[in-house]
Amino acid sequence: MNGTKGGRGRRIVLWRHGQTAWNLERRFQGTTDIELTEAGVEQARRAARLLAALQPDAIIASDLQRAARTAAELSAVTRLDVTHDEALRETYAGAWQGLTHEEIVAQYAEQYAAWKRGEPVRRGGGELETEVADRAAPVVQLAADKLPDGGTLVVVSHGGTIRTTIGRLLGLEPHHWEGLGGLSNCCWSVLGEGARGWRLLEHNAGTLPEPVLGDDD
Repeated sequence: MNGTKGGRGRRIVLWRHGQTAWNLERRFQGTTDIELTEAGVEQARRAARLLAALQPDAIIASDLQRAARTAAELSAVTRLDVTHDEALRETYAGAWQGLTHEEIVAQYAEQYAAWKRGEPVRRGGGELETEVADRAAPVVQLAADKLPDGGTLVVVSHGGTIRTTIGRLLGLEPHHWEGLGGLSNCCWSVLGEGARGWRLLEHNAGTLPEPVLGDDD
């Protein structure tokens, strides 16, 4: 889905939600609707102040409360409305949801190992990563298509969904999506529009992107 209209200079900021209690417990959340901790709210407020400096034109977010509350902090600073979309929810992982990392490895060792090898796996009987990209990436692309030239879209979502969306928008094969690595709570990745489509400018960032000055600009 690298189908941008080259040269318009748009930017997509994909922002992971703040900390939850289940994050601290390394418990798989998936589509379970877990709220932010007090620390998570503070993370969102700090990040929102930074991201507001990018002067975003639009904000879209998962409707799960951990993402919606994170997005609300940026909305409060920018006065932009947030469009919520369930297509931006985290991966549904069936029986894995609510289990800790250690419990998943112990109870679903073969399934977990296959997933880490990059094989298409319905973790806990849930969604494939490609199915997550199928629902999330078009929503992000459509919102980006509505931006003005040079405009910025902020997408507030979840670690797994953001990774698969980035992979799809960059045109990477699904086997390579895991190579993007994870996002820390309230950190973000930035896609910029180049002549040949989207390219990754920042990944797992917690500070504002700096211009690239050099031969590859």
